[in-house]
Amino acid sequence: MAAAIQIALDGNPEIASSRREVEAMEGARVQAGVFQNPTLSVEVEDVRRDTRTTTVLLSQPFELGGKRGARIEAAERAIDVARAQLETKYADIRANVTAAFFATLISQDRVRLAQASLELARTGSETAGKRVTAGKVSPVEETKAKVAEANVRLELVQARGELQTNLYQLRALTGPTVVFDAVDGNALQIPKPQAQETIEDRITSAPSMRQARLEVKRYGALSELEKAKRIPDITLNAGTMRSREVGRSQAVVGISVPLPIFDTNRGNITEALRRQDKAEEDARALELRLRADVGGARQRYVTTLAEVEALQSDILPGAQTAFDAATKGFELGKFSYLDALDAQRTLLQARSQYLRSLSELHRSITDLDRLLGGPAAASGSPVSNP
Repeated sequence: MAAAIQIALDGNPEIASSRREVEAMEGARVQAGVFQNPTLSVEVEDVRRDTRTTTVLLSQPFELGGKRGARIEAAERAIDVARAQLETKYADIRANVTAAFFATLISQDRVRLAQASLELARTGSETAGKRVTAGKVSPVEETKAKVAEANVRLELVQARGELQTNLYQLRALTGPTVVFDAVDGNALQIPKPQAQETIEDRITSAPSMRQARLEVKRYGALSELEKAKRIPDITLNAGTMRSREVGRSQAVVGISVPLPIFDTNRGNITEALRRQDKAEEDARALELRLRADVGGARQRYVTTLAEVEALQSDILPGAQTAFDAATKGFELGKFSYLDALDAQRTLLQARSQYLRSLSELHRSITDLDRLLGGPAAASGSPVSNP
């Protein structure tokens, strides 16, 4: 699984796209720190050669009120948000690959289970045929056995189809350069999440929460930028004026300041402040939703773990014992084939339920991984093969 995750992180186009966004925001940060360009202007009064006056001016605008610093701060906060989005994307890819990997593992075990079940059904069908030939049971028993074998054969076809589907999904995540037909791992290992206190602490540092808090800071920086824009900038002008009629050059200096009479940037300031307030409310709502989702995933883990333990300790051994006894009794003529068939069906259903519960157990851990932004499983305990 570690190899599959690394391949996906190295070649996934969504990760590459998020990296490009970070690089784009870094370019915006560079642009935010530049000074405004000067302006060169040339004016000619009176186009007649002997009486015309030529004025050459160089104008340099100067930003006041800390606009440049506020613009840089907003750009840096945008970089932080882009990096948090990249981290969130990393967590999503890891969780998606983990989910697809364990789904493939479970499918492989389901195929093996279906193959073993088919062998059991085939043995039962052959035994029933021999007993019919010997005249010990009705031909109806053999028909029931063949129907049971056909149903198990159908389950094997479905299991193989499910395995191929999960392999396609895993290949889509790892990229077209890696070709594989199976995965290597232990699907029967029970994952264990971290302690409840640790999970609670990790909620506040989850990538989605960090991204939400950074959005609040970014909108705060944008509101400071809009406030700084209330102070008008000045433009200094310096140059020379050459009058052919007078026959000499004169220095020209000046300053221009826009008068904030009609446009005081009030609307933009209000918009930026309200967007900052909205980002704060979104962050609080996200924390509530995140806590609910984490609690739900952990509760699903606890519930499913109880199912797995019950299946492992009681249901599977009991079903296996009942099947062995019914099969032996049928061979000795003490039980009807219907009893053996019911015991076989019960055993197969218990094994299938065991794999489904294991799949749900891995899925709940994967959901915790996705929500918390990192591997939530601290360790695992192996379980016996059903």
